[in-house]
Amino acid sequence: MELDTLKDAFDRVVKRQKLSSFRSQEIVDQVGHEIEQALAKIKAINDPLSPVHLKSILSELKLKLNTVGPLNLLEGLQKERNINLSKYPKLLEKSFSPDISKAYRDVDFDFHLVNQIVANHFYQQGLFDLGDCLIDEAGEPEAIAIRSHFLEMYQVLEALKVKNLGPALNWITLNREKLNQNGSMLELKLHRLQFVEIVKKGTKADALSYARTHLAPFASLHMNEFQKLVVCIIWVGKLDSCPHAELMAPTHWDEFTQEIIKQFCSLVGQSYWSPLSVAIAAGIKGLPTLLKLANVMAAKRQEWQEMKQLPVPVELGKELQFHSIFVCPVSRDQGSEENPPMLMPCQHVLCNQSIMKLSKNTSRTFKCPYCPTEASAAQCRQLHF
Repeated sequence: MELDTLKDAFDRVVKRQKLSSFRSQEIVDQVGHEIEQALAKIKAINDPLSPVHLKSILSELKLKLNTVGPLNLLEGLQKERNINLSKYPKLLEKSFSPDISKAYRDVDFDFHLVNQIVANHFYQQGLFDLGDCLIDEAGEPEAIAIRSHFLEMYQVLEALKVKNLGPALNWITLNREKLNQNGSMLELKLHRLQFVEIVKKGTKADALSYARTHLAPFASLHMNEFQKLVVCIIWVGKLDSCPHAELMAPTHWDEFTQEIIKQFCSLVGQSYWSPLSVAIAAGIKGLPTLLKLANVMAAKRQEWQEMKQLPVPVELGKELQFHSIFVCPVSRDQGSEENPPMLMPCQHVLCNQSIMKLSKNTSRTFKCPYCPTEASAAQCRQLHF
């Protein structure tokens, strides 16, 4: 199931569709042009009832339309488009397994935790009615604790849509100390947005007054940014010529909105990406490997459901790696605080339990599984995640 391959095939279908539509419109326009020219000639005839003139004009129109051959051209374009469209569903059927339940394994779920994760996802997406309904039906009243935080966040976001920075400023002011500890520049970015709006719509005096009151406190730490903003005052009324016109870009509002969301989530102990969306993304990416493994296990009559650990790694990409993971090449166990990775003198790494077994509980030296070097357990150094 190569998603990149499917995307490329989809893009080809879209490209063919657009080209077909464009060429079809060209043909229709050409036919319309020829008809309009014929009508203009008919109107220009001194004796419009003369059958000779009318016949010659219509004969000429018929000849031109036959030369263009609009029906054949349109049928050809439709045939090419249908060929591409028919190939894409076949590729989908080939790429996607119709029965993904083969990769399913009986896992003990903490349904209390799952309900909380789903409810939090709804709240984080602003779907408060759905979150409330789930909590009510699942009987998870404690999950509602996070609701007020996300409700406050969406009130701020709704205000930002109409460029009202008041609610955002109130929230930043209340949480200034925590935001500063996170190294956030939200307050400066907020005042920059407000200042730019004044520069766009107000006067030089208004802009200067706002800069003195709200931007000056940031000058010592952000002098370069402060200087660029102050220079904009000179160009009030002629901002097209301002050397720092990039400060006026509307994308700064979108960036500020995303930063608000990230900081909101951080302060309430939530991830910017909801755990539910991360789990689904990981499942989609790992599903091809799991399906292949399930098929192999079925062919070998091995019990897929009874496996405690997957025999092969599932590559999820760096975007889904949130902490270091080490799998011992000898035992295939994943490193943990109880079984940490140990660096040998030869720079190879094994888990502590593997080293203990190889060294017979530290009493002997042992040979590295990957090179001729011999070492003892005492010579191995623990690595930290």
